Amino acid sequence: MAAAHDLEMEDMNLNMDRAMKEELEEEKMREDGGGKDPFKNKKVHRIVSKWMLPEKARRTYLERANCLPPPVFIISISLAELAVFIYYAVWKPQNQWITLDTGILESPFIYSPEKREEAWRFISYMLVHAGVQHILGNLIMQLVLGIPLEMVHKGLRVGLVYLAGVTAGSLASSIFDPLRSLVGASGGVYALMGGYFMNVLVNFREMIPAFGIVRLLIIILIIGSDMGFALYRRFFVPASGSPVSFAAHIAGGFAGMSIGYTVFSCFDKALLKDPRFWIAIAAYLACVLFAVFFNIFLSPAN
Repeated sequence: MAAAHDLEMEDMNLNMDRAMKEELEEEKMREDGGGKDPFKNKKVHRIVSKWMLPEKARRTYLERANCLPPPVFIISISLAELAVFIYYAVWKPQNQWITLDTGILESPFIYSPEKREEAWRFISYMLVHAGVQHILGNLIMQLVLGIPLEMVHKGLRVGLVYLAGVTAGSLASSIFDPLRSLVGASGGVYALMGGYFMNVLVNFREMIPAFGIVRLLIIILIIGSDMGFALYRRFFVPASGSPVSFAAHIAGGFAGMSIGYTVFSCFDKALLKDPRFWIAIAAYLACVLFAVFFNIFLSPAN
């Protein structure tokens, strides 16, 4: 009991010290700004910094925070995915509001084992979704998490992580589920989540604000719902339907926990000078080369 009480007191003191430190930093920046409050119009940036960055990097972010460039990558990808979904749901109405059907399966974007020689499909499959629940889940997750990440890390880094997850997802599906088609942006979404949550775990005390545990539980609930839908589509789809692979979720998460972690942990550092980044890139490229070799020479889909 005494040890638990001491631990509780230590946590309370740590939180008080952190709050006082933040207040002192804000006061110092007000003084440096000639009496003007530079934080007055940066409330959003302060919230984002507490959710996305460890404490030691927040001041640097707030000193140079701006919305230039705006989070164009995530918004553009989301609009493209929504436009493709509406096209197949409205222009080719074959029950796509609810489930996957022949209209989507004949799309030039979907990853299909029989058309693996059309290399763009290993990336373009992210534009096609299997139904309303599928696309809403992906859009909500990538907008809620992707926009703050892009505000902090900018579009080039976020785009690198997102597309690495998308590519890893299709290549993993071609190996572990080689006879199944693949749709959805879950590989990219899970890459963003994997990179973010690796940073949360490494900097747990600094990156979790109030009600942080509730936030984690909500994200886990969303992931569980999305994975449940993917597993249903894979194993319990009716005989008249067309099951799709779910390997992209797992592969995207691993891509995020490797490349995404190194990218998002280098906010105030030169990414190309970080050896962790090159180790992650080398491991990723090795997996890509193996997947290419497998698809050419070993795949059952051949």
